[in-house]
Amino acid sequence: MKDFHDLKIGQQIKFSGTVYTARDQAHKRLVSAIKANKKIPFDLKGAIIYYCGPTKTPKGKVIGACGPTTSSRMDEFAPILLRQGVSAMIGKGNRSPEVVKAVKQYRGIYFLTYAGCGALLAKCVKAKKLIAYADLGPEAIYKLEVKDFPLIVGIDAKGRNIYGKN
Repeated sequence: MKDFHDLKIGQQIKFSGTVYTARDQAHKRLVSAIKANKKIPFDLKGAIIYYCGPTKTPKGKVIGACGPTTSSRMDEFAPILLRQGVSAMIGKGNRSPEVVKAVKQYRGIYFLTYAGCGALLAKCVKAKKLIAYADLGPEAIYKLEVKDFPLIVGIDAKGRNIYGKN
């Protein structure tokens, strides 16, 4: 997994590699499984979770529009996932003080990506595979292989927040 520890807030990168999509209900199931000491559907160590629920895939495309969703809806789950080894999260918007503290404590990172550009971001997705929770439809967990996916550091590993103090 790429080492993001030296990135600073506001820094822009183009990421190529693996990300996992997960929104509210998928987070709830993951955390419930962790708390119940049950097996989870993918290895969280080093994982990057993208707060995204892709739209239906058009014929001939890899994925439908796949823009970020509001990250604060995952705030109650983020510290637990960071503690389990998640290295980064991608979404939009500010995070709670608890998430900022957990990002710093576990040396994670929170990336922002461009909202309202789901169709454009879809062009960066080279492969998509269903991983878990198919019953959630677009909110299922998907493994995406991305190339040159545009990211902005929103909270760096030192806990500095692009939005200022919480």
